[in-house]
Amino acid sequence: MGTLESGALAVPGARLYFEVRGTGPLLLLIPGGASDAEVFRDLADELAARHRVVTYDPRGISRSPLDGPPPEPWLATQADDAARLLDHLAPADEPVRVFGSCAGALIALELMVRDPQRVRLVVAHEPPAMGMLPDAARHAAFFDDVHATFRQDGVAAALDRLQAVFSGRPAPALPEATGNTHNADNTYHADNNAFFLSHVMLPSTRCVPDVTALAALADRVVPAGGRGSRTHDVHRPVVVLARRLGRTLEEFPGGHVGYAQHPASFAEQLAALLADADADADADADADTQPSRG
Repeated sequence: MGTLESGALAVPGARLYFEVRGTGPLLLLIPGGASDAEVFRDLADELAARHRVVTYDPRGISRSPLDGPPPEPWLATQADDAARLLDHLAPADEPVRVFGSCAGALIALELMVRDPQRVRLVVAHEPPAMGMLPDAARHAAFFDDVHATFRQDGVAAALDRLQAVFSGRPAPALPEATGNTHNADNTYHADNNAFFLSHVMLPSTRCVPDVTALAALADRVVPAGGRGSRTHDVHRPVVVLARRLGRTLEEFPGGHVGYAQHPASFAEQLAALLADADADADADADADTQPSRG
């Protein structure tokens, strides 16, 4: 594990808590859902031997409080935040690699579209882009129902309803800075979950990546999913994304949150994938600098 540094970056409407570990090529990890930087703690520790790993709490989550209205439009605001964090931590000409999980994968893909000169590679792990599916309308109605359940009956009832996208299984307990876990008395700490249900769930599940723009960069986009979530609805959009980009789906250990459940094996596979991508990029750069023969 590298030495942990932490800080807070003021951005319009919020302050972003971030952590930095290790040395080497910069790797940004973007969480999804109600998760914060803590969900990547073990994965980041594993990767810090070979990368300068940056994690953060998205605005409104845990240690990144709002000092303005909630983020709207959601994707643009989140991508702005990630870009500002990169600006704060690295020179503009330093290439970065980005791994995003769930809603974080949508943010990672948007960063690639916005700044392909800076973003060398994106690994998009199960982005919840339900709008890409042929039954998108059914899924939109489902998430509307979950949101209505949250408004009427509260966080616990809504999260129970949300289990349908994970084949009816409850969400696994995940590390979080604020301890938003299921309690022994069958109640929830509602802070991050309530923010997710109020401000993240609907815009992230309605978000459709710019496939046309990504197709021009497809060799630097890795659609990824969990071996254990193949049968889950939340896995389906990345299969469509891979097909539309002409890319092979990269399968990682575990399910939707395999990075938290199997951090060592997940990190090993991710590090190998990043190393291969860097080697390919270096080879392409060398080829571009070779004098032409004529």
